[in-house]
Amino acid sequence: MNITVYNKPGCQQCKFTCLSLDHAGIPYNVVDLTTNAAALEYVQDIGYSQAPIVVVNDQHHWSGFNPTEIERLRLVIH
Repeated sequence: MNITVYNKPGCQQCKFTCLSLDHAGIPYNVVDLTTNAAALEYVQDIGYSQAPIVVVNDQHHWSGFNPTEIERLRLVIH
């Protein structure tokens, strides 16, 4: 499973999302939207303007800190 968290420095929702993924034992990649123009364009193209954006296997995605979605991922992975 490929999980990417698109975030911004200083973003509290980004921090909580990553901490929750870590706590759940879910591996993920982080992309900083402030330093990667292509990533920023990608998340805007899929309809988001607020970080974090979590993308799972390029098919499922959401924005913001969402414990329910993180728990769903944990159940699928473990």
